[in-house]
Amino acid sequence: MDLLTDFHSAAPEVLLALFGVGGVLFGAIAGDRSSRLVRLASALALVAASVLSFGRMGGSEEAFNGLYLSTPFASLAKSVAYAMAAVSLAMSGASVRGTGLERYEFSLLTIFASLGAGIMLSANDLMALYMGIETLSLSSYVLAAFARDNLRSAEAGLKYFVLGALASGLLLYGASLIYGFAGGTRFDVIAQADPSVGLIFGLVLLLTGLAFKASAAPFHIWTPDVYEGAPTPVVSFFATAPKIAAVALMAGVLFRAFGPHQASWQGVVAILSAMSMLIGAFGALRQTSLKRILAYSSISNVGFALIAVAAGPEAGAPAVLVYMSLYVIATLGLFAGLLGLRRKGQGLDLVTDLNGLLKHKPGIALGLMTLIFSVAGIPPAVGFWGKVQVFEAALRSDLLWLVLVGALASVVSLGYYLRLVWAMMMKPAGEPLDNSDFGTGLVVTATALLSFPALTILIGRVLELAAQASVG
Repeated sequence: MDLLTDFHSAAPEVLLALFGVGGVLFGAIAGDRSSRLVRLASALALVAASVLSFGRMGGSEEAFNGLYLSTPFASLAKSVAYAMAAVSLAMSGASVRGTGLERYEFSLLTIFASLGAGIMLSANDLMALYMGIETLSLSSYVLAAFARDNLRSAEAGLKYFVLGALASGLLLYGASLIYGFAGGTRFDVIAQADPSVGLIFGLVLLLTGLAFKASAAPFHIWTPDVYEGAPTPVVSFFATAPKIAAVALMAGVLFRAFGPHQASWQGVVAILSAMSMLIGAFGALRQTSLKRILAYSSISNVGFALIAVAAGPEAGAPAVLVYMSLYVIATLGLFAGLLGLRRKGQGLDLVTDLNGLLKHKPGIALGLMTLIFSVAGIPPAVGFWGKVQVFEAALRSDLLWLVLVGALASVVSLGYYLRLVWAMMMKPAGEPLDNSDFGTGLVVTATALLSFPALTILIGRVLELAAQASVG
């Protein structure tokens, strides 16, 4: 009976695990001709997991002898992550047709990566945390190199694997030090431990591993190369579901396990935040590849989210959920645009490929511009209100200097965001583009509408949900 109760508490993850294992057996029998069916079923399974997670926002539940803890904070983050993974997987259909990506393993790896993200978010113990991270990471390494006949994809997968293994080693070393000095691996045990040099040293190593997973500077070095080399459908997943999971995990670990030691980690997280914002903003200025620009943009935006983490649980928990939710929705729309816009069967890769897009595809161009304004935090797009939330959280925690760094990074980032808008609006049109896929066009339109000023009432509801989602 206890096991059934545990399975009920962890229903979203149990659903994904069972579907993933069943999907492997089905795919092995049916072969690659089942890829479309598996992709559709995988997207529906992720939607179901998202709904189940959202339904668990009412309270906290422990399972598996305290290794797993479902909190409102984790449930809201998981709901968004699973939804983003579902849309990312569904919209990849047209872009993988006729390529080496049209295999059933692609969808199942996305399922297992999402399962790892869910375990990460509900981890209540360092062992469960590591299991979730590795489930996500191992699936992600394979996804990055999934286009096995493409040298850039193989290089991206190798770089991601080597650097990821190093980060995992540092994270494990930090976890072992924390266990030694705290006397346990459960978060509540760590929170009650007396502060010591060894405990803080272990925390720094743990933060190093978590910062790598979130692609926060200075542990971001893999991000531009992996984003550029990995297939675009894979990058659209990397930039959304794992991103919100990694940032929310970092917030959850610091708030719940190390909340009493905030004075020891606040400065470290603030420095990570400042470095990420500045390196992301200045690094993107020299880029000509669209995917590398979005990679540096993700580094910078993780820095903005870490402002809320540095602000502490009371002010930062709602702000980090609001900011990351708005960011991943807009980012998904941008990648939908990259997937849907093709010329002579080839995806767009350079900023110059967007020249004259407003003339060729006015609907998609206007949608992309709205999404760019949201990611950039330009008012009145809703991304602006996300930045307001993290800045307000920082000011409540006396982190004025971090707000000033964020304001500087925001101004610098306009240099590359507006360059994309300028190319679409003002540059002479190049060769005609292929007909856009209906599905990706729909995603661009839907995400643009969610970022549209007229729908800022949505922000009020997101803020309300985030405020309710305490980290317990």
